[in-house]
Amino acid sequence: MNPLELLIITISRFVSIYLVLLFIRILLTWFPQVDFYNPPFSILAQLTDPYLNIFRRIIPPLGGLDISAILAILALQVVQSTVLPLVAQSVAALQTSLVG
Repeated sequence: MNPLELLIITISRFVSIYLVLLFIRILLTWFPQVDFYNPPFSILAQLTDPYLNIFRRIIPPLGGLDISAILAILALQVVQSTVLPLVAQSVAALQTSLVG
């Protein structure tokens, strides 16, 4: 396995783990007693909020419902299911053309 393939696999696994963290973060917002200023919740918020805030600027929370989180998850899923395989195919094609 070459370094580029390994990088693509690593990025794909990172995106999968980050999606799980986003789901946990979103589910925890349903419980008002969760304090995101205390560990371990503060660590989760520090990891996920910068990414979620990008989408919150596009779609602000409406009446306590944060629809932007759906867009954030959808964007990561598109990257994982479309962009990464296209990059992997491009790398494979480039390697074939360089070798052959």
